[in-house]
Amino acid sequence: MERLPGFNVANFLEKRQLLIAINCIAALSIFFFGYDQGMMGGVNNAKDYIDLMGFGYVDPVTEEPIITDSLLQGGIVSVYYLGTLFGCLGGGWVGDKVGRIKTIALGAVWAIVGATLQCSAMNHNWMICARAVNGIGTGILNAIVPVWATETAEHTSRGQFIAIEFTLNIFGVVVAYWLEFGLSFIDNGNSEIRWRFPIAFQIIPLLVLLGAVWFFPESPRWLVKENRVEEARFILHRLRGSTGDDLLRANSELHDISNIVALESKESNKNSYLHMLFGIGSGELHTGRRVQLVVWLQIIQEWVGIAGVTIYAPTIFRIAGFDTYKSQWISGLNNIFYMFATLICVFTLDKIGRRWTLYWGAMGQGIAMFLAGAFSKLGQDATADGDISKANSFGAAAASFVFIFTSVFGATWLTVPWLYPAEIFPLQVRAKGNAWGVVGWSIGNGWLTLLCPVMFSGMSTLISLTVISLTDDTAIGSTTLHIFGACNIVAIPVVWALYPESNQRTLEEMDLLFAAPTPWVWDAERTFARLKAEQPELVQAAKRGEHVVDPEAGFVTTTSHGKTQENAIHTESEENTSP
Repeated sequence: MERLPGFNVANFLEKRQLLIAINCIAALSIFFFGYDQGMMGGVNNAKDYIDLMGFGYVDPVTEEPIITDSLLQGGIVSVYYLGTLFGCLGGGWVGDKVGRIKTIALGAVWAIVGATLQCSAMNHNWMICARAVNGIGTGILNAIVPVWATETAEHTSRGQFIAIEFTLNIFGVVVAYWLEFGLSFIDNGNSEIRWRFPIAFQIIPLLVLLGAVWFFPESPRWLVKENRVEEARFILHRLRGSTGDDLLRANSELHDISNIVALESKESNKNSYLHMLFGIGSGELHTGRRVQLVVWLQIIQEWVGIAGVTIYAPTIFRIAGFDTYKSQWISGLNNIFYMFATLICVFTLDKIGRRWTLYWGAMGQGIAMFLAGAFSKLGQDATADGDISKANSFGAAAASFVFIFTSVFGATWLTVPWLYPAEIFPLQVRAKGNAWGVVGWSIGNGWLTLLCPVMFSGMSTLISLTVISLTDDTAIGSTTLHIFGACNIVAIPVVWALYPESNQRTLEEMDLLFAAPTPWVWDAERTFARLKAEQPELVQAAKRGEHVVDPEAGFVTTTSHGKTQENAIHTESEENTSP
C-alpha cells in the first residue's frame, strides 16, 4: 500500500508531525472533558438557573445562592457521572468492534446532543436527562481517546504524554471558569445567558472533533486484529519512519503486534467485562485484581478532595470569609495555578515512579486539607462574631492551603489514576481495562458530587445567615475538609500495600508483576524478582515486545533462536503445597 484511500493526514505527514497532529485531535477531546467538568461550578451560581431548576434562590441582599434542595442540586450534577459509567462501558466494547475512529465520532455525536439538550433545558427533569445523555458521550470519549493516542504513540513516551494531556484537561477547566466569571457581569448576573452560553460553548470543540477525526489514521493495533495488515504497516511506517533504522523499527513493531494478536485470539471469548471483573479464565494474569485496583484508585482520587474543591471552591472561599466576588476570582486564580502545576508531573512521573508520586501527593494534600479546614472554621467563627479583620486573615490562610492542595494534586494524583490502567492491563484488554478506570472515576465523582451539596450546605448556611449556633448540618459542613484530609492519609497505606510500581516496566513485565497469588505488593515484587532470577531470558523477551505469560495456562513463553519454549510459573503458594 502506497497511501490510504481518500484524504488522510497520514498521507501527507509522518513521524513527529503526524504524532503532533494526532495529539492535537486527542487534545480536543481532553479539553472538552476538562471544560465539561469545570462548567457546572459557575452554572450552579447563576440566578436564572437556580430559579428555573427550583433547588434554591439568590439572597437579594448578599447576592449569594441559598440552596433549599441540596439533593436536587447534587443530583443534577451527579447524574452526568451515571451517564459516563454506561458510556465508557459501551465505548470500550464498540471501540473493539468498529475501531477507534468511528467510536470517537460516536462519542462526539452523543456529547453534542447532550450539550444541545442541556443549553435548552426548561426544568430540572429536562436538565437531568440532558446531563445523562452528555455523560454517555463523555464516557465513550474517555474510554477510547486515550487508547487511540497510546496505540499510535511510542511506548517510551506514554507516561509523559498522558501528563501533558491533563495539562490540557485543566486548561479546559480554566476556560470554563473564566468564561462564566465574565458572563456573570452581564445584566448583573441575572441573565439566562450566564448559564446557557457556557453549556453551548462546549459544542464548538466537539464539532471540530467530529469533523476532523475522519481524516486521521486508525490504530494500527486494531487494524492488525481485523486482519488489515497492509494498512497497519503503512500507518506504522508513517508514524515511525519509512527509511533506515526507522523502517526496521516499524517492521519490528508490526511483527510484535501480529504475534500478540495471534497469541490473544484464543482468549477473545474470555475478555468480556464480566470475565474481567471476576478474573474468570485469566489464570496467572489475575485480571480481576487489576480491575479492582484501577476502579478503587479512581474512587480514591475523587475522595482526596479534588471533586469538592473543583466544583465548590467559591463556597469554600466564602466560608473562609471572602465575599462572593472575591471568592470567585480567587477560585479562578486557583485553577490557573492548578493548570501549571500539572507540568511538574511531566518531568517527575517517569523519574520517581507512580507510587512515590502518590505518596508525596497524598501527604501534601492531606496536610493542606487539614489546615484549610482549620482556618476555614476559624474564619467562619470570626465572621459569625462580626470580627471582619480576623476573618479576612484566617480566610487568606485557608485560601493559601486550598491553592497548595490543588497544586499538589495537579502534580501528582491527577495523572497517575488515568495512567495506571493504560499500563497494567494485558494488551488484549487494554481498551476495556481503560473503560474500567473510567467506571471508577464515574462512581467516585457521582458519589461525591451527590454528597457535596449536603456536606457544604451547612457551611454556606452559616455564612449566609450569620448565625452563631451550630446545627447538625453545619457541624457536618465544618468538618468536610477534614474528611478529605483523612482520606488522603488513608490512601498512603492503601497504595503502599496494594499497588505495585509500574514505572520503567514493559507491559509484558506487568504480567509477571501480577503473577503472585496474593494482592500484596511485597508478594508481587518478590515473585517478580524470583521469576526473573530463575529465568533471566524473560526480561529480554519482554523488551522485545513478546508476550511472556500465557493467560490460560499460566505459562511463561519465550522465544530463543526462533524456537518457542514454555516454562510454567510456580508461585510461592504452589511451591509450599507441592509434595
